[in-house]
Amino acid sequence: MKSLLIANRGEIAIRIARSAKDLGIKTIGVYSEDDFNSLHLSKMDENYLLEGKGTSAYLDIKNIISVAKECKAEAIHPGYGFLSENPGLARATKKNGICFIGPEEKTLKLFGNKIKAKELALKENVPVIKGTNQKASIKEAENFFKSLKKGSTIIIKAVSGGGGRGMRVVDSPRDLKDSIKRASSEAQKAFGSSDLYFEEYLKNCRHIEIQIIGDGTGSVSHLWDRECSLQRRFQKILEIAPSPSLKTKFREELIKAALGIASRVNYKGLGTIEFLVDQEGKTFRFIEANARLQVEHTVTEEILGLDLVKAQIQIALGKSLKQINLDQANIPKPKGFAIQARVNMEVIDSEGNTKPSGGTFTHFDLPSGPGVRTDTYGYTGYESNPAFDSLIAKVITHSPEGNFKDAVNLMYRALCEFNIKGVSTNLDLLKNILTNSKFKKNKVHTGFISSELKDLVSLKNHKNLFGIFPKKNKQADYLAGAQIDSADPLAVLDHGRGGNVGASQDINIVEMRHDVLPEGTESIRAPMQGLIVSYEVKKGDRVWVGKPIIIMEAMKMEHEIRSEVSGVVKELTVKSGDTVYEEHPLLYIETGEVENPNADQEVEENLDRIRPDLQEAFDRREAGHDINRPEAVAKRKKRGHRTARVNIEDLCDEGSFIEYGSVVMAAQRRRRTEEDLIKNTTGDGMVCGLGHVNGDLFTNEQSRVMAMSYDYMVLAGTQGKMNHAKKDRMFEIAEQNRLPTILFAEGGGGRPGDTDTSGVAGLDCLAFTYFAQLSGLVPVIGITTGRCFAGNAVLLGCCDVIIATEDSNIGIGGPAMIEGGGLGIFTPEEVGPMDVQVPNGVVDIAVKDEKEAVSVAKKYLSYFQGVTKNWKAPDARKLRFAVPENRLRYYDMRKVIEGIADINSVLEIRENWAPGMITSFIRVEGRPIGVVANNPGHLSGAIDSPGADKGSRFIQLCDAFDIPVLSLIDCPGIMVGPESEKSALVRHAGRMFVVGANIKTTLMSVVIRKAYGLGAQAMAGGSFKVPLFTVTWPTGEFGGMGLEGAVKLGFRKELEAIKNPKERVKAYEKMVADSYKRGKAVNMASHFELDDVIDPAETRNWIMGALKSLPSKTTRRKKRRPNIDTW
Repeated sequence: MKSLLIANRGEIAIRIARSAKDLGIKTIGVYSEDDFNSLHLSKMDENYLLEGKGTSAYLDIKNIISVAKECKAEAIHPGYGFLSENPGLARATKKNGICFIGPEEKTLKLFGNKIKAKELALKENVPVIKGTNQKASIKEAENFFKSLKKGSTIIIKAVSGGGGRGMRVVDSPRDLKDSIKRASSEAQKAFGSSDLYFEEYLKNCRHIEIQIIGDGTGSVSHLWDRECSLQRRFQKILEIAPSPSLKTKFREELIKAALGIASRVNYKGLGTIEFLVDQEGKTFRFIEANARLQVEHTVTEEILGLDLVKAQIQIALGKSLKQINLDQANIPKPKGFAIQARVNMEVIDSEGNTKPSGGTFTHFDLPSGPGVRTDTYGYTGYESNPAFDSLIAKVITHSPEGNFKDAVNLMYRALCEFNIKGVSTNLDLLKNILTNSKFKKNKVHTGFISSELKDLVSLKNHKNLFGIFPKKNKQADYLAGAQIDSADPLAVLDHGRGGNVGASQDINIVEMRHDVLPEGTESIRAPMQGLIVSYEVKKGDRVWVGKPIIIMEAMKMEHEIRSEVSGVVKELTVKSGDTVYEEHPLLYIETGEVENPNADQEVEENLDRIRPDLQEAFDRREAGHDINRPEAVAKRKKRGHRTARVNIEDLCDEGSFIEYGSVVMAAQRRRRTEEDLIKNTTGDGMVCGLGHVNGDLFTNEQSRVMAMSYDYMVLAGTQGKMNHAKKDRMFEIAEQNRLPTILFAEGGGGRPGDTDTSGVAGLDCLAFTYFAQLSGLVPVIGITTGRCFAGNAVLLGCCDVIIATEDSNIGIGGPAMIEGGGLGIFTPEEVGPMDVQVPNGVVDIAVKDEKEAVSVAKKYLSYFQGVTKNWKAPDARKLRFAVPENRLRYYDMRKVIEGIADINSVLEIRENWAPGMITSFIRVEGRPIGVVANNPGHLSGAIDSPGADKGSRFIQLCDAFDIPVLSLIDCPGIMVGPESEKSALVRHAGRMFVVGANIKTTLMSVVIRKAYGLGAQAMAGGSFKVPLFTVTWPTGEFGGMGLEGAVKLGFRKELEAIKNPKERVKAYEKMVADSYKRGKAVNMASHFELDDVIDPAETRNWIMGALKSLPSKTTRRKKRRPNIDTW
């Protein structure tokens, strides 16, 4: 090949020309009628004029082919941007016998269609981002938006595009229509197709791309990776090669995926396969493939010492990778780090808003030195052209040492050497990025610039490493804008008003008008430099303040310009397709009073009128309300049950409940009509949202809750796709905002009937994980009635407390699963009834019905909400008589608890399981306290395995939420005997010691009667010196073990020496009596093995005196315990 036409301009045209000349190829440049002063023309052997102006001239395939034939060019290189990915140019060159420097036409078609590219990735088992699988309409976009998890964001993309064109991020469905309109217009203009598709927008990921090169034979090599996460509005600003953060194994996975995609199509030429990578560097998703030379190819060249443009030309001429020494075996490993900074002509205000700038460069001095390269078309005296992209230069630095910090410092030094005057640029933004502490550690993501905006646009002192003369007084630029440096305090200067703006090179770059307007005429001026897309008004139209009048394009985005005055349009000063400077008059308006025709309607609007769109929303929301389900409601009532909404209404304070996901439908659109789904599946079996409980007793902060109820009237309260999505959303909100969560769990578990899903088993569902992670963070209350099976039962089992009605059935599997497992045929009522689940400890509190369940749940929650103001103390004197004087006589420990607690403040947990241990919440002077007490009515209060488990878990629960624990001790010890050991008592009893010794909440101990050996120690955290106080009533009796056993063991020889049985018994009884005397409360206290012996009537005083002596609680940001055991 002897001659190459470069169908591009600016720095990339220069870059290509240099490589071509190194290969001995004649270079031919082209330029539009308004681009004759571009630097690239000075680097060519020949130059030819293209008909037309601005970007349109460079996009005219017919014109370019005509010039190529005229100058007898043997090949065409499109560079990047413009026609680089246009299959039409590849087809036209082939048709005319000209070599196209780039991938083949079929490859451009394939990768140019982003949807087809995703399909290819899936064939290679490369994960992709969730999205529409074809060009989509507004309706399809809305449906896709609805299918995503609550709070998700979508991104609109051009099917045929890239580079940020035709892209919009949409946070709310209500913004879809306008965003689609703008994106479609941009896509049509940039790519000749307005087709769009939609994807879920993954926030704060890394953007990593793999550079590949293929020779069309199936041989493809990778040239390592690039970090491209530093972006603004999807436009890359700064790129790094290789990524400093990728681990070797993960990098290999990305490379494997990229090579698989490229090899499958026998890729020919240069290209990049691009991915989004999560912050941890553990998962990735394919974004797109760009079948062209990239702007950031430079950094790859630097770390590998290669000329990619030269290789691109050689491949196009038929060379194989092996022939040019770029087969994989010959690709070197990266040497050090290279960084590219894109220098753009723009102004940046203090809020980070950007607008394109322009003008004449009065200084344009490039940085230099080892490892510094600049690709640019700028020069001193160059007058920029607003018809083209704002990129003026790329600064590339290479630090071969392999230390990322050194690479950052080198780039920073280079930018400080870059002297640009006359035109505002983003140089100071780039410097601020390079000095940002997070960037230096490469803790970046695609949202980094937005998240760090305040720091990145702040004024900072950057040393200028150029010039030899002292600074003179800075003269104001004539351009609008401000640079973020210490010499310019972000003032926005008038652009285009100075006398140094002469006539434009091109009639489409409109010369600034300075008309003297007659009185009563106002101009609407361009708020930014940009392209006029269209007028929304014409001469003679009446306009009012706020009426849309013009659509402008700037920085690859379309902007709606609204009128600032009212009147009649007198003149349109420019036309569609013109490019104007900031402050250029766009139209003149003869001012006058013009009423907004819609304003009257608004004034006269009946504020009680329900608009059709609002009525539609009401109808959809109310489709799931009880009033619209009379048959289902009647069925519930017939069975003695309440509806989900009645329970939520009863639970939450009046008017406080805010529902989430009320119009969600089951994911069964493929098998059922929308009408059917709305009528029968609205809410998808879950009523959930935010509310307040016990707001009459506690503050707004204390009474906040997450309230959730499976709706048994919808698909039997089963768990479908959208049901899970709602739960995921709720659980995340509960975690982020520390919301106590109440779950009504009645339902049948997983649902096999959903059709609008992907995957096989759904085992990647996160609902159970999210819910389980709430344990120990917030109180979690489970309530059930009727049937609660499978997944519903698992969620119930994760709760801190389970409240169940008498007709509940709870089971890990329902009848269908039991029969399917070959385990027999049973009715639902035979699976996990209350006579099983209450005595076995699954159910913490058994109640009659849902009304009582809600009442109990509110009382239970109150202990975690705080101190109540209104309380009534019992007559403390009764405690003096709670324990009989006869030490062998039984008494009721529950009466003791009631005598200590505020009246009506006791709520016992797990009353019907492990009867030897009593666990209750009480209040003393309104303060919540957890009570753990031995029950002398069961095994005389000895601790058995169930009792140890019951007490230990309850103490964990109190500890997790800073509720003080009061231990009431009447314990002859830990239960002993062969039968007890069969229950693994050693481990279970040990649990009480481990839990009690490691709690941080306050522990207080009161000995009521017996306090013997290890059992008493277990009740006191392992030692009487562990609690904040250990006191005893006068009835207390103490010993290292039970008195009778201690005498028998300790005085065995003495007793054996007494041969007379009657005398032996007499001696034994005396020894026991002596031991009892030694172990009496007063004697124990005299040795200070405990803190004091007290009047039982003083017990409440001791409790409150101790609690009031403690410092104020501090708000915790993390869990105290990882979780609360479910058993």
